[in-house]
Amino acid sequence: MNVALFTHPAVLGHDTGPEHPECADRIRFILRALETPEFVPLLREIAPEAPLEALRPAHTRAHIDAILALPRDRVTYIDGDTVFGPGSLEAALRAAGGAIAGVDAVMEGWAKAAFIATRPPGHHAESNRAMGFCLFNNVAVAAFHARARWGLKRIAVADFDVHHGNGTQDIFAPDPDLFYASTHQQPCYPGTGMVYERGVAANVLNVPLPPGSGSDDFRESWEHKIIPALGAFRPELLLISAGFDAHAADPLAQLRLREADYSWVTNALLAVADTHCPDRVVSLLEGGYNLTATAASAAAHVRALMRL
Repeated sequence: MNVALFTHPAVLGHDTGPEHPECADRIRFILRALETPEFVPLLREIAPEAPLEALRPAHTRAHIDAILALPRDRVTYIDGDTVFGPGSLEAALRAAGGAIAGVDAVMEGWAKAAFIATRPPGHHAESNRAMGFCLFNNVAVAAFHARARWGLKRIAVADFDVHHGNGTQDIFAPDPDLFYASTHQQPCYPGTGMVYERGVAANVLNVPLPPGSGSDDFRESWEHKIIPALGAFRPELLLISAGFDAHAADPLAQLRLREADYSWVTNALLAVADTHCPDRVVSLLEGGYNLTATAASAAAHVRALMRL
């Protein structure tokens, strides 16, 4: 199965400083894991920069202008976790641009799925706020691009990052034709993602998991709650916020997943896509902060996207 891998060396230039968990080595380790013979068939593509107008459906002009106005000759802390430095703007634009290019790849038909291995991640960025390591909401930018260029209406995001994608929910919740579903640890950063947060038309589905939850709880949540809801929504495009920080080895949370769980959930999501939007799956890297576990989990995810 033709799967496109989008990345760019510039995403390594987003320098978050020593000891920051969201570091360039995340991409280096993932790309190294995708260099083994089984991944030779990947279509390796360059993530372009997103044009500024592509950001505007997902973000307020004030937010975009605030990011553009940050100094590019020194490091600025937007908040205690979110860093902007000399290479950050290009990295952020290529992260959003890679997501756009992934949508174009599956819509043009030369790829059956796409994985966007870029940084900074995006699912915490709200319409008017950067936070949680995220500057722009890459998956939301991809969704609105799918509407603007390809005329799609019903677009879903499935998020299995250990942290709730408050930014994606913020952007999607007012729109009944956008669907957001998430499993995440609760309590945990950013403190959102409660069951009662449902969106304007029950188009948000949060399934919080308590610390210590493992494979059984995770798989039950997807099999019995999220997968049926995605099927009922009937998406025309399925986007995945692929965070690998629910792995048992990850230092930032306390869920207990293994690589096999990421293969399983990817296959379950592909089954939904096969029914409602065949060959229209785009996955974007979000979190994952144990380098070895993140690389192995991402490889398991991409292997499933390739249907190996």
